[in-house]
Amino acid sequence: MLFFDELIAQGVLSDSAIIMLVTASFFTSLLTATLGIGGGVLLLALMAGLLPVEALIPVHGLVQLGSNGNRALMTAKYIDWTMLRWFSIGAVLGAVLASFIVIQLPLVFIQFAVAAFILFLVWGGKPKAQEMKPAGRTLAGLVTTLVSMFVGATGPLVAAFVHRNNYSKMQITGTFASCMTLQHGLKAFVFTFVGFSFAQWAGFIIIMIASGALGTFFGLKVLKRVPAEKFMLAFKIVVTLLALRLLWQALSSLL
Repeated sequence: MLFFDELIAQGVLSDSAIIMLVTASFFTSLLTATLGIGGGVLLLALMAGLLPVEALIPVHGLVQLGSNGNRALMTAKYIDWTMLRWFSIGAVLGAVLASFIVIQLPLVFIQFAVAAFILFLVWGGKPKAQEMKPAGRTLAGLVTTLVSMFVGATGPLVAAFVHRNNYSKMQITGTFASCMTLQHGLKAFVFTFVGFSFAQWAGFIIIMIASGALGTFFGLKVLKRVPAEKFMLAFKIVVTLLALRLLWQALSSLL
């Protein structure tokens, strides 16, 4: 456990917690590569029970930067670069805005709003054979990047926006991965800007990313064998379940 000596010595993480999270990084990355979505939220839930609260979102963000970056590289030829370009403009604006926000919205409000919006984007009517307009893509980047600074895993929301375009299963996977890579990169920059130190977590993050890369590699092998229709249906179901999970969390906090 050479990479984690400092974390273990300070009692931040135990040996068993590290082994469990590194293993989880492999399987959650495999899940995301296969179904297009879901692994990031699941990993966040697992990390939430083991990491200090102040480290949860920045460390999870950097791990997901590596996971999504690997998936984007492996599916680069399928990326819709026009979508990514407009998304990037909004994402940068969202990151700049987030760096100056000192009063956070109540978490329950964000959970309700994000869940409802996801369900609308996935199941609401959408034009046939028509892509999102540049303004919509820029707005998607701005809103999802801003929200990600507070709730951590906005993959389902970004996926819902990507779903609005008429993509094949590989285009969904590649474009979604590229948008999330950008978003998590900006998140790492913002948390560094506001004073979070990643140095203590560097070894842990590197091993988590390496484990996730293996999961992504095998997951993409499975994805290529999955029929497009089944992939689309599974994608919509998983995103919907994640939205319903958000609603349940919001309702539970009110009861």
